[in-house]
Amino acid sequence: MTAEQSRAHEDLPFVWWVADQVMQHDRRAWWMRHWLLGTVCIQTPEVFERHEPVLFISHDADDGVWQLIGASDASGSNGKVGHLHHAADEDPSLIDVLDLRRGRSAVRAGVGETWTGHV
Repeated sequence: MTAEQSRAHEDLPFVWWVADQVMQHDRRAWWMRHWLLGTVCIQTPEVFERHEPVLFISHDADDGVWQLIGASDASGSNGKVGHLHHAADEDPSLIDVLDLRRGRSAVRAGVGETWTGHV
C-alpha cells in the first residue's frame, strides 16, 4: 500500500481515534510522542547536567519551545539544548506534564511534589 493509499483508507479515522484514546489513558504515550518528534527543549545548565531537578516547565506560546528550569536563576544566554524525552527518562515525573499546551506552564515545590498550573 502506498502512502497516498494509506492516507485515503476508510479506516484511517478509526486509527486516529484509537491513538487519541491511548493518549488520554496512558500518560507514557506522551513520552513516545515526544520521542518520535524529537521535541527539543532548553534547559538551565544545572538541570541539563542533573545537578538540579526540574521545578518549572513551560511550553512557549509563540515558538512552541519547551523550557525546563530548576532552582537556579535562568538567564537567557546560558541555556542548553536537549531532547524532552531524555529529560523525562531522567525524571519520570515529567510524564505528568508532557501534554502541556502552548502557552502553559507547570511548577512544583520539589521532587515528588505535585505539579500545579498544568491545564
